[in-house]
Amino acid sequence: MKNSFMILIVVLCIPLSSCASSSHHEVSTHASNKIEDHADKVTKPRHNKEQPMPVPVPPQANPKEEFVVYNGPIEHIFFHPLIIYPELAFDGDAMSKGYDDYFVTVNEFKKMIDTMYRNNYVLIKMSDLFQEPMINGKLSLTKKELKLPKNKKPLVLSVDDINYYQYMKENGNAYKLLIDEDGEIATHSKDKTGAEIISRDQEIVPILNSFVKEHPDFSLNGAKGILALTGYEGVLGYRTHELMNSSYAHEKDEATRVVEKLKKDGWEFASHGYGHLNTKAISLATLRSDTERWKKEVEPLIGKTNIYIYPYGSSVLPGDAKFEALRDYGFSIFCSVGPNPYLSTSAQHVMMDRVHIDGIGLRQQKDILARFFNSDEVLDPERNQ
Repeated sequence: MKNSFMILIVVLCIPLSSCASSSHHEVSTHASNKIEDHADKVTKPRHNKEQPMPVPVPPQANPKEEFVVYNGPIEHIFFHPLIIYPELAFDGDAMSKGYDDYFVTVNEFKKMIDTMYRNNYVLIKMSDLFQEPMINGKLSLTKKELKLPKNKKPLVLSVDDINYYQYMKENGNAYKLLIDEDGEIATHSKDKTGAEIISRDQEIVPILNSFVKEHPDFSLNGAKGILALTGYEGVLGYRTHELMNSSYAHEKDEATRVVEKLKKDGWEFASHGYGHLNTKAISLATLRSDTERWKKEVEPLIGKTNIYIYPYGSSVLPGDAKFEALRDYGFSIFCSVGPNPYLSTSAQHVMMDRVHIDGIGLRQQKDILARFFNSDEVLDPERNQ
């Protein structure tokens, strides 16, 4: 009896972690010369393993489900890293408006994916749509036949700037992605009390991984999404831009481990430029320098990709010298921003628009987002009113 009483006391004393629960333009950032890794100062981060609840036996997709050729529009939506702690994002400082405009909270994202699932969307990879065979000694982009379960609608999902910049650490986002003690992708974050938390319930990647395990029919062949990376403050929370730092080899190795796990989990990667520069505004020489640095520092970590996601949605068109330069660097799929499922294909390139899912969209573009979900139903009351 005494032992049972002591166990009850221990259970009741386990601290509950906060799990509260955007984009034509993105929050402006500036590269810093050195980023302090606060994780080094804490030896025992708290693990948030209460959520999501484990699913004992995930339901399996119906093997007899009828697949049909799909020839309709291809939707592409995108996000930024999720707001984990609204009290840090919406605290009235200089960054608050940007966070309110261009990000979504954990609770909002969960409601969105649940509604899109119930609205018969199914996640697909960009590689489900296109392939690049070698024809007469040259790579040629060709569209693949897409077969989906009957009545399903394809959805490409991407996440920009999942680099975890310094400003994100201070405003309620995660610090990094990592592989937890169970071998799954999780986030490392710090709540408003300064306590460090490892969780699978605080970012798009682990949340979507868990959701697809529970609802495998929300994904075609395990597809998840595209992670668009810059490089000027490292990748995925690892300081891989500090090439001369004594910890560089360790940071690079850890980032590579996470990348390999992400690929196994069905995630793809894209370039978002090295310095998150406005492609339309910068010079050709600057674009070349920026792209070469991305290929030098980021490509070795994630592998080659043919997807280029324009920073700020600022696109250049075929015939423009900058567009042709990006083609020369091996990019053939170019993603900008727009309200409709625009897709233009040729044997050399693809141009695709993405719908921004953020505070601006939820408040000012409800009609555009209505085909995915009801904005009023997902809007988080924690937002600035």
